[in-house]
Amino acid sequence: MDETELHVVFGTGPLGMALARRLTSQGKRVRLVNRSGRAAVPAGVEVAQADVTSHDDARRACAGATVVYNCTNAPYTQWPQTFPLLMAGVIEGAASVGAKLIIADNLYMYGPVRGPMTEDLPYAATGRKGVTRARIAQMALDAHNAGRVRVAIGRASDFYGPGVLDSAMGQRVFENVLRGKPADLLGDIDAPHSYTYIEDFAAGLATLGERDEALGHVWHLPTAPPLTTRQFMHIVSQEANMPVKLRVAPRPLISIVALFNPVLREIKEMMYEFEEPFVLDHSKFERAFGSSPTPHTEAIRQTLNWYRQRLAQQSAVRQPQPAGAVK
Repeated sequence: MDETELHVVFGTGPLGMALARRLTSQGKRVRLVNRSGRAAVPAGVEVAQADVTSHDDARRACAGATVVYNCTNAPYTQWPQTFPLLMAGVIEGAASVGAKLIIADNLYMYGPVRGPMTEDLPYAATGRKGVTRARIAQMALDAHNAGRVRVAIGRASDFYGPGVLDSAMGQRVFENVLRGKPADLLGDIDAPHSYTYIEDFAAGLATLGERDEALGHVWHLPTAPPLTTRQFMHIVSQEANMPVKLRVAPRPLISIVALFNPVLREIKEMMYEFEEPFVLDHSKFERAFGSSPTPHTEAIRQTLNWYRQRLAQQSAVRQPQPAGAVK
């Protein structure tokens, strides 16, 4: 393990955990930070408690860091209120120790786009989540340009993989399939769509943390070639070795349910992603650093294996204790 560099990861969601696994596999010292100070982490990983919206907490959590990664998340209905506070805290923490700051991002700030998405697109989103993403990305780039902190931003498309529950390709797809239930999908399932494997997302962020030439730039991270959602589900069916039923929610249904459901109200804003081609271009990253994203077949296989283990653990917990068992 490299005792000379400390990598601090804010956020212990699926991306933060995937990044911690990646960094530790490279022999890096890793500190994961969340609000509780508790998480099931790989051996040797430190867990620290901090409320990153407190600049004092953020500075303390970053003590000794060489590289800081922002993998924080916020409730889907609270992005405009919460994300700017989280970004401001992480910037302050990284700046206080002179660490590089690598930011995990998505593609919402571009708004609806015709053609493959590249890093030079304008921030044209008009919905509140896209506007929020544009705002916090600009906060980070402004801090870099002002010389306050060295920043690189890594963007990925809708992600899936081990640990990913709340995603378009999360629990309501993979777990439903393994339970014999219909997979819940959105929009036009025959439109091309880029789906990013979470381990590739983490690997891309780790690369940005290693390479100084990444600083000051936005990078689209390696993602397997786009395919339609129907094609994606065909691979799921093959790898699960079982037929898969599909249940597709079109915009009119989302619009009606959104009147009563705050989360679906937020999803309605992003439906354009699933109604037209949504394709990420990562050629800039490939030219600079190389690229070998995990093929969807292998990524889907690993994701199904993780969900099988999760369901087995849930089943074991629900098993009744035999009479006279010691608790």
